[in-house]
Amino acid sequence: MRADAGGADPSTLYLVSDLHVGGNEQLGEVDFEPELLAFLETLETTGEDAELIVNGDAFGLWEFTQVDGIEKFDVLLDQHPELFEQLRATGETVPITLIPGNHDYELAAIDEYVGRLAEYNVTLEQEEVITREVGDRLIWIEHGQQRDPSNRSPDFGNPYANPLGYFVNRHVTSKAGTLSERGRYNWLKDIQAVTPMELIPEWIVSNYFYREMNPLLRYAVLPFLLLFEVSALYLVLVVLAVAGVWSAPLDFVHGLIRSLGVVGEFIDLIVVANLVIIVLLSIIGIPLYLFVRDVRKTVRRFGIVDPRAARHVGDAYLEGAREVFAAHPNVAVFVYGHTHRASLTEVDDRLVINTGTWLKRLRRKSVLLGPLPPVFYPSYRLNYFRIEAAGADGDVAVEYHVVEKPNPKELTLVQRLLTRRPKREEPIPERTVVGGDRSRSDGNG
Repeated sequence: MRADAGGADPSTLYLVSDLHVGGNEQLGEVDFEPELLAFLETLETTGEDAELIVNGDAFGLWEFTQVDGIEKFDVLLDQHPELFEQLRATGETVPITLIPGNHDYELAAIDEYVGRLAEYNVTLEQEEVITREVGDRLIWIEHGQQRDPSNRSPDFGNPYANPLGYFVNRHVTSKAGTLSERGRYNWLKDIQAVTPMELIPEWIVSNYFYREMNPLLRYAVLPFLLLFEVSALYLVLVVLAVAGVWSAPLDFVHGLIRSLGVVGEFIDLIVVANLVIIVLLSIIGIPLYLFVRDVRKTVRRFGIVDPRAARHVGDAYLEGAREVFAAHPNVAVFVYGHTHRASLTEVDDRLVINTGTWLKRLRRKSVLLGPLPPVFYPSYRLNYFRIEAAGADGDVAVEYHVVEKPNPKELTLVQRLLTRRPKREEPIPERTVVGGDRSRSDGNG
């Protein structure tokens, strides 16, 4: 599985993935380039017998639609000359290896990339999977797209064997890069940070409401939306009172509204308007719901949409790791990327690592009140894993390192007021040692 099978494996591995460098116009911006350059500069001077492996999606080749083939590499050089010069410098002391992901699948299909990358001391291995020996154990390394039905290439290495995800990126993601700058806040370029892709429609609606909508219109409809749930509760109280079941709550609400004077009259007007809307929505909502449900059943019957697909994609990597561990008992660590969610999981006394992403990440949070669009909190989790032999017993140590980068302050005041900040992400142990029959962790990342 290794291109230079005759060479000795390094004693230490550094692993990152999903950098997604490059793309049409605004997608060519790399928010984390200073941190990436600093990381590469540090590797250049470690003096270790080490290798840096980028296990897929180093580049966003799918996101280039204005040039084809090896010409995309020339555009990458123009967009990021400092990065490639640093790759050249780091590669003189620490071998750098890339394997193709789905977004840079052309690395597997066009042999010219091997030579062009070699000019910058980067070794391209056109393989789905590579392995490295650390101590007495094997490390299994892949990108993971082949376990994702939407992004699996049916014939790996064939330049024409593109999965569904290719066409989505070519016609949606790459287009966002050319249109992003036209927005009020240049937000469309972050479309790659929205995972899973099923959240993209919600994310677009959210950004339209909080960023693109005319401010006068937004602040005009906010009171109606914020009081929508209150209006629904008011309707329940009206029904109870008219039915003679319980009128005291409605009398109390009426008295409270009258005591507020002009403000109360304004609230009363909003509530009445919302009641009319609720009744109208109820009238058309029931038949619309029945229609949508029937369409979904039809789509599922034809196999176009599988509601279990997202869960199956998540399970596929752990199932795949178990299969690898069963077939190759000497494999101590199974490494993949692709899903942009860094993690470390113990499976059958071995370790499964997701190398995450250096892209901005967006976490969905529902608003506290009213039928308003959700808010997507931006954050960074720049990270890398370091793997080395540990002791004389054949143990392997896996270290998790975070590259500090402040989270972007992009949310508007309205977005911050309407939501609570997401909880801290699941911590990853700073150091985990896996041996022949055990694994143990120390500290949190």
